[in-house]
Amino acid sequence: MVRKTSDTGPSAENTLIPSEEPGICQTPDTSVHRTEKQIVLLIAILAGFITPFDGSAVNIALPTIGAEFHMDAIALSWVATAYLLSSAVFLVPFGKIADIYGRKKVFLYGITIFTIASLAMTMVPSTETLISIRVVQGLGSAMIFGTGLAIVTSVFPPGERGTALGIYITAVYIGLSSGPFIGGLMTQHLGWRSIFLVNVPIGVSTILLIIWKLKGEWVECSGERFDLTGSVLYGLAVISVMYGLSVLPDLKGVSLMVAGIAGVILFAFYEMQILSPVLDIRLLTRNRVFALSNLSALISYSATFAVTFLLSLDLQYTKGFTPQSAGLILIVQPVVQAMISPIAGRLSDKVEPRLIASAGMGLTATGLFLLIFVTGTTPVWYMMIALLVLGTGFGFFSSPNTNVIMSSVDKRFYGVASGMTGTMRLLGQMLSMGVAMMILAIVTGPVMITPEYYPQFTASLQYAFILFAILCIAGVFASLARGKSM
Repeated sequence: MVRKTSDTGPSAENTLIPSEEPGICQTPDTSVHRTEKQIVLLIAILAGFITPFDGSAVNIALPTIGAEFHMDAIALSWVATAYLLSSAVFLVPFGKIADIYGRKKVFLYGITIFTIASLAMTMVPSTETLISIRVVQGLGSAMIFGTGLAIVTSVFPPGERGTALGIYITAVYIGLSSGPFIGGLMTQHLGWRSIFLVNVPIGVSTILLIIWKLKGEWVECSGERFDLTGSVLYGLAVISVMYGLSVLPDLKGVSLMVAGIAGVILFAFYEMQILSPVLDIRLLTRNRVFALSNLSALISYSATFAVTFLLSLDLQYTKGFTPQSAGLILIVQPVVQAMISPIAGRLSDKVEPRLIASAGMGLTATGLFLLIFVTGTTPVWYMMIALLVLGTGFGFFSSPNTNVIMSSVDKRFYGVASGMTGTMRLLGQMLSMGVAMMILAIVTGPVMITPEYYPQFTASLQYAFILFAILCIAGVFASLARGKSM
């Protein structure tokens, strides 16, 4: 039976170690000292910064990358999508692997893989190699996000958890906010490869800190069997849906999407039949708060992630801005998110998080509505106001919603819940990019964005923002429908 964390009482403050009986998930009684909490939060902050920084910096560099490798808009989108797809495929499986073999271990390996792949990105000779290494980076990112959030949730009790998660998510937004500006600056003056080099010293510092200071291992389900079949089914289903979106309206795209949806249904049915599933479907079928909170996160990311990608292309192609100037404009949204997120996190420890998150989703829908009217002649101040509203809305949504998700399950499900939370983020980001790719493919076509195609490209932006705004409005109702969580 799925229980709320609050039902576990004082044990919520305890470190998690292996059960003495193989295959049984167990919560021990070892106290977590304040110093250890601070160390865990510092490591989570560094890891939380590095991956979103990479993603947002890459978005700014895409036109420059496309010029070097002669890539069209759809091929460029795969530079971002390959990373997201890989992360989504591996996130839930590695969340479970971390519960079985140790979160610290998986977290450390993930940071190491991500850092090595970042170094390799500085030496790529071709489009194929670039996208392949982005897949490896996505694997490392999955191992980081599949464990980092779970470790933070494990050591901070409910009364402190919202604040800790707010600080963690602030680090994510600082990565997002510094990515466009620093990425644009480095791309313009040092070349696009330099943005990956920044990850290396941060990654190495995090690795050394983990080895030197992080003492816990956080193994909760030692001896439990890993669900390889379910993991493969899940991965194939996600790949089919995402690749299908990228080749619509071709018949191949439709077939792949149908196969992917069938794969999701088969995966859910299989997971309900086995003793040790990689994803306990009961978390979704028996826990209304957990299910609808994850659905809200999925909708939110689906409606917002491709905004930076699309506006980065718009600013640099149709409006003629340099990467540095485009980054300075796009920095508005994540900076506001970084400012709002810790406030929203603290507020969610005192006020019903569902209401805060729902209000945030409503503001996000308003920001997307404003972007519908962006054209080739739209002034920069208008775009910045829309991004400010968008960032405020997402800042008020994300921390409270994450607090609800992680506080709605028992300790033994933290790894899977962390993986599920990250998966909703990545699936939402992929769906957002998938919608953007689909609209670009249908309206603009597989062509390089040159002046003769600017009208079609601008129309693509408007159609995308209309769909995203509608999605966000639906998300408000999903957020409210979850019911009280405190």
